[in-house]
Amino acid sequence: MLQLSDPHLLRQGHGRYRGRTPLAQLRHGLEQALAALDVSPDLLLISGDLCQDESWGGYVQLRNLLTESGLPLALLPGNHDHPMLLQAVMGRHAVLAPAELRLGPWRLLLLSSHRSGDCGGWLGTGQLAWLRQRLLQESSLTLIAVHHPPLRIGDPGFDAISLRDGAELARILTEACSPALLLCGHVHQHWQGWLGAEPGIPVMACPSTLCAFGAVQPCPLGRCDDPGGRLLELYHDGSWSQRLLRWSPWPETAAADPAT
Repeated sequence: MLQLSDPHLLRQGHGRYRGRTPLAQLRHGLEQALAALDVSPDLLLISGDLCQDESWGGYVQLRNLLTESGLPLALLPGNHDHPMLLQAVMGRHAVLAPAELRLGPWRLLLLSSHRSGDCGGWLGTGQLAWLRQRLLQESSLTLIAVHHPPLRIGDPGFDAISLRDGAELARILTEACSPALLLCGHVHQHWQGWLGAEPGIPVMACPSTLCAFGAVQPCPLGRCDDPGGRLLELYHDGSWSQRLLRWSPWPETAAADPAT
């Protein structure tokens, strides 16, 4: 499974955000990630903040790019998203959170932490109840994906807008199933931690395809300022391995063509 995150697309394909062209950076990042892999991934997960201006046009840009790839798709809404527009444009082309997706003997539970008007995340009682029910009804190898980190990462700015009911999520996961791994985005950096009491559930945040924010932890590849993604391999015996990916940004000086 290839995880990308936080592309922050705009209505106009040539539009710029944070000094970069999000669509070109996502296209470039996807190309770079696939070129670094030995085989095509079985799933592409993009973990939120898909469309910065929450526009129909932004999601159309996303649809056009991702359907060209031919990869099975799973998408999470982030705080910079409009879930209804996302569903309208991408609902026929991707599995959208909240949802359950099968990956061989594994299941991937996609959670939506979007809360209108709030930069922080919120799962809500209904979604938490659904999650608890799914975990109790079936015991299987489980992977969780949500946009907002469910715990503080050590950055005051992000810690103020993390998942606001992360403690309840940790309680449910620990009591019901203890998933093998939780993936998130939002923080535009590589980060690893543990959720819940020891030994805890591993949590891994993914870099953004657009730009990096100040790193809390050292980048294993020594490239904390570069865009990136993450490759996750899930094995039948319940083990897993991961590989952090980094690449140089698409050169904006090459000019963004308005026709794109």
